[in-house]
Amino acid sequence: MGKHSEPSLGIDLGTTYSVVAHLDRDGKPMTLANDEGELTTPSVVFFDKSGTVVGREAIKAAEFEPQRVARFAKRDMGEGFYHRSILGNQLPPEVIQALILRKLKQDTELRIGAFTKAVVTVPAYFNEPRRKATQDAGRLSGIDVLDIINEPTAAAIAYGVQQGFLSTSGEAHERELVLVYDLGGGTFDVTLMEIVGRKFNAIATAGDVHLGGIDWDQSIAEMVNDRFKDEHGADLRKDTTASETLIDESIRVKHALTARDEATIRFVHNEKRLQLDLTRAEFELRTAGLLDRTRMTVKRLLKDAQVTWSDLTRLLLVGGSTRMPMVQTMLEQESGLKVDRSLSPDEAVAQGAAIYAGMLLAGGKGVKQSFDVQNVSSHDLGVMGVDPTTGRPRRHVMIPRNSPLPCKRASLFKTAKRDQKSVVVHVVEGGTDAGQGATAIGKCVVQGLPKELPQGEPVKVIFKYGSDGRLAVRAELPDTSCDAQSIIERAVGMSGDQINAWSERLSGGLVLEPEQVPDEPADVGEIESLLEDDEGELEFSDDDSEMKEEPESQSDQGTGDDALDDFLKGIG
Repeated sequence: MGKHSEPSLGIDLGTTYSVVAHLDRDGKPMTLANDEGELTTPSVVFFDKSGTVVGREAIKAAEFEPQRVARFAKRDMGEGFYHRSILGNQLPPEVIQALILRKLKQDTELRIGAFTKAVVTVPAYFNEPRRKATQDAGRLSGIDVLDIINEPTAAAIAYGVQQGFLSTSGEAHERELVLVYDLGGGTFDVTLMEIVGRKFNAIATAGDVHLGGIDWDQSIAEMVNDRFKDEHGADLRKDTTASETLIDESIRVKHALTARDEATIRFVHNEKRLQLDLTRAEFELRTAGLLDRTRMTVKRLLKDAQVTWSDLTRLLLVGGSTRMPMVQTMLEQESGLKVDRSLSPDEAVAQGAAIYAGMLLAGGKGVKQSFDVQNVSSHDLGVMGVDPTTGRPRRHVMIPRNSPLPCKRASLFKTAKRDQKSVVVHVVEGGTDAGQGATAIGKCVVQGLPKELPQGEPVKVIFKYGSDGRLAVRAELPDTSCDAQSIIERAVGMSGDQINAWSERLSGGLVLEPEQVPDEPADVGEIESLLEDDEGELEFSDDDSEMKEEPESQSDQGTGDDALDDFLKGIG
C-alpha cells in the first residue's frame, strides 16, 4: 500500500462477533486476524476494575463477574440505554459499540498500520436512529465512518467479485436477481438485489432486528433450565453467573448439532449435575417457530416485490447462523434453488465492505472501476399531523418503505390555528396511519413566525434521505421569510455534547465506578405525546391530493435547492 493512500477497511460490527477486512496490494479482500490470532472477535465487553477488555477474554470473565459484562449491545442501538445497568451505570449502547470498535481498530493497526477511515456495515432493516447510533459509535471510537452499507449489499458484492459472476471491476456478466438471506447472531435480514453491469440495486428489504442465532441458543438454555428445575428445584435464570455459563454451553451444543446428529449437554451448578442428550431433529422441532419467522419474512418480501422463486438467479446465505442445516434445507425446499455458501458466512460482509471502501477511496488495484450501489429505505418515513376532520393525530408517509435511495420528497401542510407562534414537524418512522407502533425520530422547528399569521398558512416539509439511510429534514413557510435553520432535534440518541463528553472519557480509559450514572439521553416518548406543543401543530389538507411531492434526486451531488444543500451539509 503506497504512502499516498488510506487502507481500504470494511468492518462488520456484529451482534455476537465482529470482523475486519481490507484490500491487499492486489486489491483482493482479506480478513484480518485480531491480536489473539482469530478472524472473528466476540462483541463482548468486560468492564474491569482498571479498564475494559473486549473479545474472547471478556467471555471468559462473564462466567465469574457477569455484572461487569455487556453483550448483544447491537440490539439496543437506537435506544437511550443498554438494556441493563453495568455496576449501576446506565450506558448508551453507542459507548459499548465504540469500545468494540476501538479493539478492532487497535488490532487492525498491529497488522497493517494506522488508519482513520472505514466502511461499517449495518443490517438492512436497521432504522434511521440505529444507523445514526452506529455512526456515533464510530466517531467515539476514533474511526471516520466513510459510509454505512447494508450487510446483504456488502455480502452480494463480496460473493459477486470473488465467485466469478462479477468481474474484478464489479461488473455482472449478465443480469442477476439475487436473494440474500442474512441470519446473524442477533439480527435477520432478507434483501432482493438486481445486479446489472456495475449497478447493484436493492429492490426490496425486510427483516427482524430482534431475531438471530442467540434466540436459538436461548431455546436450548430454556430447555436445560426447565429440566434442571424439575430435577433439582433450582431456577438457573435467577443466578446471573449460571445464566452466562448456560448460554455458553448452549452455543457449544448448537454448534455441535450443526456438525452431528446428536450432542450431549453437561451442566453443573452448586455441585448439582445435569446431563442430557439432544438430537438435531429435537432441536429443529423446538426452534421451528423461529425458522418459520424467517420463512414468512422471505415470502412477504417476494410478494411485495412481485417476484417469484423462479425469477431468482442466485440464493446467497450470509451470517454464521445460516450454518444450521435447517436453514439450508428450508430454503432449498421453498425455492427449488441450491443455496450458495461458497464463501465464509462470517467473512463475506466485512470483505464486501472492504471492496466498497476501496471504491470510495480509489484504493486497491483490483478495483479498477467504480460500481454503483443503490439501497432502498427499510421503513416508511413520515410526519405526524392533525386530521382536520377528526382532530386526531395522523401520519403522512413522505418516503414509503423500499423507496430507492437517495431521494428527496416534499409535501405541503398548513398551520392549525390563527396567530401560530411556531411550526413543529414531528418525524416518525414506521407505524400505522394513526402513528401506533411508530418510532419517534425527532422534530424540526420553525420559530419566529409573523404576528397574526392566518390559520391554514402553507407549510412545506422537505425530506432528504441519503444512500446510507440517514435523514435530514427542513420545514419552511413558502409565503414568508421564515424557515428552519437546524437539523432534527432527536427524540433519542446522543447529543453532540454527550458524544464529546464520552469521547474524552474513552480517550482517558473508561473505568466504571459502582452507581456512577452519566447524563441520560432523551427518552423516546409515545406518539400521542408528539403533539403536546399545540402551538406548533401541523394540519393536513382536507384532500391529500393537495400535497405536493418533489421528484427523487438520484445523485448526492445536490438537490437543486441551494439553501437546502447548505442545510444538508450539516448532517455529518
